[in-house]
Amino acid sequence: MRDGGFDRRNYRVDHIADEEPAKSFVLAHHYSRSWPSVSAQFGLYDVSSGRRQLCGVAVFGVPVSRAVLTRPFPTLRPYTQALVCSRFVLLDECPANAESFFLARCMDALFDDGVRGIVSFADPVPRRTASGQLVMPGHVGTIYAATNAVYSGRATARTVKLLPDGTVFHDRAAQKIRRQEQGHQYAEAQLIALGAPVPRAGCNPAAWLREALVAVGARNVRHRGAHRYVWRLGRSRREREQIKLGLPSQRPYPKQPDPESIAV
Repeated sequence: MRDGGFDRRNYRVDHIADEEPAKSFVLAHHYSRSWPSVSAQFGLYDVSSGRRQLCGVAVFGVPVSRAVLTRPFPTLRPYTQALVCSRFVLLDECPANAESFFLARCMDALFDDGVRGIVSFADPVPRRTASGQLVMPGHVGTIYAATNAVYSGRATARTVKLLPDGTVFHDRAAQKIRRQEQGHQYAEAQLIALGAPVPRAGCNPAAWLREALVAVGARNVRHRGAHRYVWRLGRSRREREQIKLGLPSQRPYPKQPDPESIAV
């Protein structure tokens, strides 16, 4: 039962019905410090002491663009048969092989709910705060490779806005502010907490956003694109291989994070 210090008898994986504990865990322990759109969320629980202690969260849901799902899975229905794994985080004290156990149990549950394809991304670009503290070393998707995911290359290269705390201010958050869409208050609060002025009543949201990004010292950083991994879910290898892939499988798996980016 033990493998690399991991004893599966000490752990349980369950759906998390109430969003709040999962959200609080992700905001506290995931390097993005953000919460995505959710279709399903799972918790890894340590039960070794006789109590259920949350020690990992996996979030599956809806990406910003349908193409994130339809490009790798052209024959699956996006948002129902295909989902993106947008957050996957465990406490550092979880033993070896806890990640692969957790991910496998999540996919078993998703398969039972009709999901047939999962996409996830690993961000290989290291991140530092404005003061130079390393907050994210860069990930290449080692756990995804260990679970036999198909590596399908990089997502689109782009320039990202890096905030002084080392987090990325995503284009979608900026769009919510400009258009005053649902969730704009959260995005505005993120900038205000870093020193941006509170928007005045009646001000132009796009103009405020430009001023706020300058005020907090946001940096433009060139990003070569995150590594993309996909899983086809099925009861057998034959069943999995019948799911058509719209992107070619690539080898070898990436091994090293990208060099640290220079602000542009």
